[in-house]
Amino acid sequence: MKDSFSIFVIPFCAGVLVLLGISVWKYWRWIRSFDKLQRAIIRKNIWSWRFLPAIWEAFREGLLHWRITKKNLLLGYMHRSLAFGWFLLIVVGAVQARLAYPDGHPFWMAIFYNYFEPECHPVDFPRAAFFANLMDGLLLYVLSGLMLAMFKKVWSRPLGMKRTTRHTLMDRVTKLALWSIFPLRLLSEAVTAGINGNGGFLVTWLGGVFDSIGISNPAFEYTCWMLYSVALGTFFSLMPFSRYMHIFTEVFLIYFRQLGVHDSNKKTGYTMFELSACSRCGICIDGCPLNRELGITNVQGVYMLQSIRNLELQRNAEPIAENCLMCDRCVADCPVNLDLSVIRRQVRIKNKAAIDTKQGYSYLNDVQPFNAIGRIAYFGGCMSHLTPDITRSMEIIFEAVGQKYWYMDKDQTICCGRPLLQQGFERQAFELRRKNTEMIVNSKATMLITSCPICYQSFKKEYHLSIPVMHHTEYIDMLVKSGRLKLRKDDRRVSYHDPCELGRGCGIYDEPRNVLRATTTLLKTDQEREKSLCCGFNLGNPLLDLEQQTRIRDAARDNLLAPHPDTIATACPMCKKAFTHADNIPVKDIAEIVAANIIEGSAQ
Repeated sequence: MKDSFSIFVIPFCAGVLVLLGISVWKYWRWIRSFDKLQRAIIRKNIWSWRFLPAIWEAFREGLLHWRITKKNLLLGYMHRSLAFGWFLLIVVGAVQARLAYPDGHPFWMAIFYNYFEPECHPVDFPRAAFFANLMDGLLLYVLSGLMLAMFKKVWSRPLGMKRTTRHTLMDRVTKLALWSIFPLRLLSEAVTAGINGNGGFLVTWLGGVFDSIGISNPAFEYTCWMLYSVALGTFFSLMPFSRYMHIFTEVFLIYFRQLGVHDSNKKTGYTMFELSACSRCGICIDGCPLNRELGITNVQGVYMLQSIRNLELQRNAEPIAENCLMCDRCVADCPVNLDLSVIRRQVRIKNKAAIDTKQGYSYLNDVQPFNAIGRIAYFGGCMSHLTPDITRSMEIIFEAVGQKYWYMDKDQTICCGRPLLQQGFERQAFELRRKNTEMIVNSKATMLITSCPICYQSFKKEYHLSIPVMHHTEYIDMLVKSGRLKLRKDDRRVSYHDPCELGRGCGIYDEPRNVLRATTTLLKTDQEREKSLCCGFNLGNPLLDLEQQTRIRDAARDNLLAPHPDTIATACPMCKKAFTHADNIPVKDIAEIVAANIIEGSAQ
């Protein structure tokens, strides 16, 4: 006679204990490794209302996988059925066991309920049949997702993915254990149903089939339940050492992120949460320009995180980190919103040797600020000096609205420092930021305007200035909306290229389009906004040769030319320079288009 315990529950219980012990140890160690700023943010906000959006995001992304669903309905269904379906199996199973055994039961009873239920619980609880059928429906839901996962392994294109991730041996073994759990559960419950006549519609039908062919016997039943328990125990034991650790880690990451914690240029415990929150889904592979245009498929974010996390692969971390455009396309595609560029920069900084001596930036001391009280400061940026029509256009715009300004890098150019930081030269970038900050603060300028998205992102995110920082497209849009700048609309048809650092880097999408709609006819392109293609000539990748950069650039150009524009417009001097050499079609910065379309007497 069955009681509430059997030897076969031991593998499951052991796996739960291993998972719980290792997870608590890892998470505690990582949290203790947060830097001072990250810990201060947590202490300040831990009891705030921010836990509410964290709960919602964890439910929406951890269980419903909404971001993945927006990419592809089938792919979203696959992830959701496995995650949310299994979650519901656990929750509804726990309710079912509680109703059946109101006086208490071992925690494993909900997992192996159908095996113990026939003789341990002689009295039927209310709505027992409803719960049995509901559990079968949920199991069928999970199995449908499992079938899609198997199908995706063979042919991934219908699920919106051209390429899937190459996993480590540990990941493959853990996946095999996971994929075995649900078929073994169906098999075990069906054999028990064939013997005892219990269960819902699915297992009862399958149990009848097993009984008709003579395999419903106690020995086979016990073997099936043992295999089911072993699959569960194996998966839980290996989970902390595989990509499936993301299941729990993503919840913690979402919570910390909602509290306001961000990654830094040094690897911390928060970085470890990011590394483990990656599910290795491979969604970041398809959109990467190195994959799309060059066929390089082993350096994307998923492989960078894999190389950092797995000790046996760490020797590959540095070359993988270097071979990247830092265009943030993978960041935009990542369903977990991992800051892949920051993590990549951490590897570059860690392994980067100095490129100068301590006296290398002594010339900065000779650059002095201008007394800009009541003025705005304008920072063209290094690349704008190579495309001087942009800075001249901005000077025309300033004069048209009567804006007093200080062109702070007109005569003695000082880089914003971000290109050096992106390459891993942290100290040198810091020196440039220190000097620029000193000049801006001492100038008493009231606002900083820049024409370069690279500089804009640096001033916005890395300088922590006390005055507003705007890209010139934001500034022009503000002038137009306020009525200070009046523009005429010409008959040009324009395709707009979203620069990587301005769009994906800073979320500036609408302001450039507002200005272009006020001056031209703006056309829609297939790859725009978050999906915009990199021009290929940014400063992020030191390894690509000219031919490779050109191939990436040409793909972006072809996307912009598809709607047959008269002009290609952009808001980045680097992008302008790249596209200018690509075709005979005019390439203009938004500032140039605006300067040519100013109605005289704009200033009020």
